Amino acid sequence: MKIAIGCDHRGIEFKSKVISILKSKNIEVIDVGTDTEKSCDYPDFGFKVAEFVAQNKADWGILICNSGIGMSIVANKVKGIRAALCINEKLAEYSRLHNNANVLVIGAGFVSIELAESIINKWLETKFEGDRHIKRLQKISDFEEKQVSKEECDRIVKKWQDEVRKWQSKTWRR
Repeated sequence: MKIAIGCDHRGIEFKSKVISILKSKNIEVIDVGTDTEKSCDYPDFGFKVAEFVAQNKADWGILICNSGIGMSIVANKVKGIRAALCINEKLAEYSRLHNNANVLVIGAGFVSIELAESIINKWLETKFEGDRHIKRLQKISDFEEKQVSKEECDRIVKKWQDEVRKWQSKTWRR
């Protein structure tokens, strides 16, 4: 198993403890940073972890910031990511059981490292239940597919720019 992990400046110390927990379970860890307590922007690290998971470069991801809210928002912007902010074992269990969460988010300012270890253990050991939850997750995936990608937007804009140029060249010739 391979887990990508990232944090902002408020989660440095917490992240190193979580890495130790994961390595003690023989889990390969990809640490995307940050590595300093100097103030930084959490989206930089949240997107990195989410993209590692979305691109199958890691099986799962763990994100840590002070509250966990920002990292949750960031990770859930990445197509295919189901990030869950968990503050107890029950939420960790349900995030996997019903939602097949692939990124765990922990708020270091609200959870002790001991509780975080219990949350991580529950999250790692819980399997997706499938069944009725599959169609619900499929609805989320279907919605994601309807979103227009940057490449598609660029293609549409270029097409309309070409049309405008054609129209302008015809109009100005008169």
